[in-house]
Amino acid sequence: MATEHVKNKGNKFYFSIDVSEEQIAYAQKLVDYSLKHHPVSNIWDKEKKDKTRDLRMTGTLGEIVFADLYRLQRPKRSFGALDGQDYGKDFQLIIQKQKMIFDIKTMHRKTNIFYGNYVLNIPARNVKRTDSLTDFYYCISLHKENDKITASIIGYLSKKDILDEKIGILYRKGTKRIRADKTYFTFFEDTYEVFFRNIQSPFISDRIKQFKGFKMHYLR
Repeated sequence: MATEHVKNKGNKFYFSIDVSEEQIAYAQKLVDYSLKHHPVSNIWDKEKKDKTRDLRMTGTLGEIVFADLYRLQRPKRSFGALDGQDYGKDFQLIIQKQKMIFDIKTMHRKTNIFYGNYVLNIPARNVKRTDSLTDFYYCISLHKENDKITASIIGYLSKKDILDEKIGILYRKGTKRIRADKTYFTFFEDTYEVFFRNIQSPFISDRIKQFKGFKMHYLR
């Protein structure tokens, strides 16, 4: 891997911003295109096949938010379109003269108040695939309340740290996991869980602090 390894310092803070109606409309346009031009069968189980639009919308909207935060070109395709594959290279940033290639991992949660033992799930096939261009994963969480969507920018983590077993726990396909509310789900493929407390705090600037709805948060 060409990128110099960044030492994990853990999560010191995260921040949230409001998602605009324009960002949502742009994401919907990309998702509509991807659904129309998706020639490959989904790998998801029956429950998630019914949520294909929601899953793609979540991922695409996270990428748009990231691009706007860091002054990068917005995606022109949503994952799923024939010409929407990126091999894990969603965006590239130069931080302190270091090239960092990010794969954006966005989830939708019922809250934007997080604890250190909350987790980001990453499919093991993404981490271990030989043609992946990813150096780092960037974690974003979306929360909808009263027709308003808030994006919480949790931070980033190194793929190398996962492969070196410094962070993350690998759960095999078929493993049953229990949520905080006592409900459970079963992994349909080998998956890594990474604690939020092991995700490095996000990049932030004075410009970002001017975004609508900006708030600083700390893990509980």
